[in-house]
Amino acid sequence: MIDIPDSEILPLALKHNFWTWSAQSRVSPIPIKNAKGVYFWDIHEKRYLDLNSMVMCVNIGHGDERVVNAIIDQARELPFAGPGFATKPRAMLGEKLSQVVPQGLTKFLYTSGGADANENAVKLARAFTGKSKILTRYRSYHGATYGAIALTGDPRRLAWEPTVMPGVVHFLDPFQYRSAFHRAIPDVSDERLSADYLAHLEEIIQFEGAHTIAAILLETVTGTNGVIIPPAGYLQGVREICDRHGIVLIADEVMAGFGRTGEWFAIDHWGVKPDIMTMAKGLTSGYAPLGAVAMKPEIAATFDDRVYEGGLTYNGHPISLAAAIAVIDVMQQDGLVEKARKTGAYLSGILKEMAAEHPSVGDVRSIGLFAAIEVVKNRETREPMAPYGSSSPEMNEVKKYLLDHGVFAYTHWNIILIIPPLIISEDQLAQGLKVINEALAITDKFIMK
Repeated sequence: MIDIPDSEILPLALKHNFWTWSAQSRVSPIPIKNAKGVYFWDIHEKRYLDLNSMVMCVNIGHGDERVVNAIIDQARELPFAGPGFATKPRAMLGEKLSQVVPQGLTKFLYTSGGADANENAVKLARAFTGKSKILTRYRSYHGATYGAIALTGDPRRLAWEPTVMPGVVHFLDPFQYRSAFHRAIPDVSDERLSADYLAHLEEIIQFEGAHTIAAILLETVTGTNGVIIPPAGYLQGVREICDRHGIVLIADEVMAGFGRTGEWFAIDHWGVKPDIMTMAKGLTSGYAPLGAVAMKPEIAATFDDRVYEGGLTYNGHPISLAAAIAVIDVMQQDGLVEKARKTGAYLSGILKEMAAEHPSVGDVRSIGLFAAIEVVKNRETREPMAPYGSSSPEMNEVKKYLLDHGVFAYTHWNIILIIPPLIISEDQLAQGLKVINEALAITDKFIMK
């Protein structure tokens, strides 16, 4: 085994790696050494409170020995089997997932992660309906592979256009704080917001032709684009539209699933049943790479006598499946969904206090342990502290302050995301929020009078 001293981790990593989402000349990663619970440590023994669950995935916290041991045991018994084999973890995970996913989703296709889960969901919807177009929202992120970035609505797709997936049509999100339809109505009701954005969706379907649309794909609660929570009635309305037009409803729960919002899946808050649901991240809590597509049996039946022309070398990797089984066990044993709901209520109260204190906070949004602070230069005009699609010196200062003070949180454009492990205590959360509160004093200085 090759071993190196801690001092060589950063220089060698920079020497040999090509870094994603980064200009290579400006990469400055934290050289991380170990992690446990809600913390990780760098090579200098500096401790960071992980308020982003690393990459919005370590829902059960770092280093849970129950999952680590499940991975070790599986590696000893059967470290790999090809996707065409039946294995014990493959037999077991479907049973475990059936206990927690929305009722009616009984078939599971395993993938390597969320992006390819979404791409396979599109293939299934197109095959099932015989139609081709996919509707997704502008403020969405569905993955970075070529197909998934085409599905993505936010500016990250622009660098790769023209994308290779034809037939993707974007529509607007029911985003109350930045609603294009309601600028003159600052306190628009959920009922009005839902009605107007459902009418907008209906108009898009009319223009595109319902007979051409295979699926509507949406993040149930929008993630990195600002934790946008759908207004009451909206998802029920989308479900009704899909039923009326013969359109498949695909719920992307890659980030919002597995307890993140205080329910097993975000869509459970609204009692809506999707036809297809995608998941990853919290599925294994990041301990091993895995995604999944859950589907209704009638969609799977499309391929009873027809070959599904698709697959991946690591479909149903035994180690990843074993990790997922163990993660679901941990969540059930420790009551983490209920804990996220309870701690989330505490988080919501603190965020409201921070919004009242800081003039640079335009809006706060949270559901469970899924939260966003929207930072603005002017509360009246709602001008963001960083332009849509890019960062700013002010937001970079905030990020630096957080890291300097041992808090790891994701700043996305003008948004500070708070997405900690579900095991976090109120005291630990309060410590992190105190540092964020101090950092907001930086952006307060840039308020436009």
